[in-house]
Amino acid sequence: MAVGVLATLGVAVLGSVLGGLAGFFGGLGDSILSRITDVFFAIPVVLGGLVLLSVITSNTVWPVIGFIVLLGWPQISRIARGAVITAKQNDYVQAARALGASNSRLLLRHIAPNAVAPVIVVATIALGTYIALEATLSFLGVGLKPPSVSWGIDISAAAPYVRNAPHALLWPSGALALTVLAFIMLGDAVRDALDPKLR
Repeated sequence: MAVGVLATLGVAVLGSVLGGLAGFFGGLGDSILSRITDVFFAIPVVLGGLVLLSVITSNTVWPVIGFIVLLGWPQISRIARGAVITAKQNDYVQAARALGASNSRLLLRHIAPNAVAPVIVVATIALGTYIALEATLSFLGVGLKPPSVSWGIDISAAAPYVRNAPHALLWPSGALALTVLAFIMLGDAVRDALDPKLR
């Protein structure tokens, strides 16, 4: 859970800042960021985790969090970029610009509050995905390692005894599935609450 929450915060902050700035200023920086995100989208997540985390010997949660942030920010970046591009075309933003508002004021006071909703929705849904990703990497032996607490470690330890004691595998895998499902449903609820078109 801690890995999922901290990774989601890191992904949301990094992706929102990069995507928001690229969408607001556009130009060469926006083009470069778009090509960089294309490269990251082409990297298989589990394979990337096996390669990068296999060379790290640390037993803390930080390498796993760093890996998830490294490969997770492009999704949030694209969402934030699109939301900022849409928001900056609204009349109230153009009016504030005509009245002499600075770029920082436009971003922080007028655009960000109206562009943050899609980022929150996607980040909430991604939280469940990151928890499942951490469990997968831990099951494969490159994520968290004992004595750290992880459903992936529990599933890996119970897998050899699935015929004699299937309940040992059922509990951690069931808890993982329910947690991921809960965050996906929470993301849907947040989307319904923040999207005025669905009210």
